Amino acid sequence: MGTLDFSRLSVFIVDDNEYIRSTIEKLLHQFRFGRIASAANGEEAIEHLKVAGKLGKASVPDIIISDLVMAPINGLLFLRWARSAKESPNRMIPFIMLSGAADVAYVNSARDLGTTEFMAKPFSAASVYRHLLQVIERPRQFVTTTKYFGPDRRRRKDKEWKATERRKNDEKEVTVVYSADKVVKPKKPSDVWYFRLTNTLKEKAGGANITGPAELPTELLAEAEQQLQRAALDFSTWALEYLAKLSELCTQALAEKAVRTPHFQNINLLALELRGQGGTFGYPLISIFGKMLYDTTLEGCPEDDDAVEIVKAHIDAMRAVLREKISGDGGKIGRELTKSLEHAVESRRPAADAP
Repeated sequence: MGTLDFSRLSVFIVDDNEYIRSTIEKLLHQFRFGRIASAANGEEAIEHLKVAGKLGKASVPDIIISDLVMAPINGLLFLRWARSAKESPNRMIPFIMLSGAADVAYVNSARDLGTTEFMAKPFSAASVYRHLLQVIERPRQFVTTTKYFGPDRRRRKDKEWKATERRKNDEKEVTVVYSADKVVKPKKPSDVWYFRLTNTLKEKAGGANITGPAELPTELLAEAEQQLQRAALDFSTWALEYLAKLSELCTQALAEKAVRTPHFQNINLLALELRGQGGTFGYPLISIFGKMLYDTTLEGCPEDDDAVEIVKAHIDAMRAVLREKISGDGGKIGRELTKSLEHAVESRRPAADAP
């Protein structure tokens, strides 16, 4: 075993939350990545990669870490562009999708569009490092059919694979390609191509002579976790700003009863951010309450005055967590706060929805 040297590798971060973008960037600096670039959304990311492609291969990032929920172009649309556009400088670039909405539908959509890995928020320094090691050490072969282009959606020799095998079992019936110079779709629905390329990322990271999996450097990870703890000092300020935005949306919704849907859509997006960030910075109750609010305000949710009051109850609960600096599960106080929020939600839930 041995450790990899990331100093010759580059990472491109795409996230519309400046606080999270900065936090991940600082983590990658702790991991000693040589070059780190960032963009605030999918639109900026596409323009960045277009320019990088024109400047030459050395300017194209080795790995992308992208948030999923962004505007005007989200992570899924950005991934589709990276995998299919002629202007994409590397259609096989390792792509790590990052999201607080790690629900099955989102994970499946990202998988079907060709993501390499899916990393859920909240995250830790160790989980970020492990996902990076995964794409560097164990790159997936690329599969091309008339309907799909992207990394193999399951790893070969996956012992946990229990679904019915629908692939052709005999590799003599597929075309194995060892070069990425020409990437085009097969013309026949029955045609399948496997792209098996040299693991250049591991070579760049000095892992050519490492046998077995690379080890996680304990000292480096400890420094990275300390970096996250320092970032947590600013979390309350960031979270309170989001809660203030939620309160303002509640005020607007009460004043504009005829056009509440856009307000609830924005509430849902802010809830997703809080759901994804709290646990990362030592406030798992913020993630729990954020998920509750996210689930409560999904498309088709009630939009009456009681629904607005339910949003307010979530805001009050999260403010209490921040005010009292309730870390972990909060013990007795955390349980009482959770019970109080659940009671507030149940008391205002429409009778038809009540259990």
